[in-house]
Amino acid sequence: MARTPRQARNDHRLDLPKGARGSFASPFGTFRPSGRDRMGRFSESFARAMGTSWFLIAMSVFVVAWLLFNTLAPEHLQFDPRLTNFTLLTLILSLQASYAAPLILLAQNRQDDRDRVQIEQDRQRAERNLADTEYLAREVVALRLAMKDVATKDFIRAELRALLEELEADDGEAPGKAGAAK
Repeated sequence: MARTPRQARNDHRLDLPKGARGSFASPFGTFRPSGRDRMGRFSESFARAMGTSWFLIAMSVFVVAWLLFNTLAPEHLQFDPRLTNFTLLTLILSLQASYAAPLILLAQNRQDDRDRVQIEQDRQRAERNLADTEYLAREVVALRLAMKDVATKDFIRAELRALLEELEADDGEAPGKAGAAK
């Protein structure tokens, strides 16, 4: 079965699981992510921004300013009075939380997919390293065995001394044998 160009492109992407389709059905129709995968990238940048201390400081300043203005300002200028328990602020923070949670989960899912791909690549690299190490170990063992069969300098010297002693012994016996033969 031939692969479509979209499938071939998706196989090289690290932010999609292996074999992921280029589109999926949703209650609102078929969703086809763009080449840039805008929603996923947006969710990651959103989650990254919400995890900073600057976001927490800015959100705290915003809430404190909101509370101070709606508590201390004249009643005709208050848009979310204290008497109604800051209902508008509560709704805004609930809306922000209801959008933040799914975006953070989406960003986590994308990170899990990338981690899964990275783990698979690490496993393959470890297998290759193990195979290379085993090959090198076998080669070292083969070299050690071959070195035991090779004559060393000490072995050759000992053999030459033994031959020299044997020749000297033969030379010492040779004149006596030669004279006895005459």
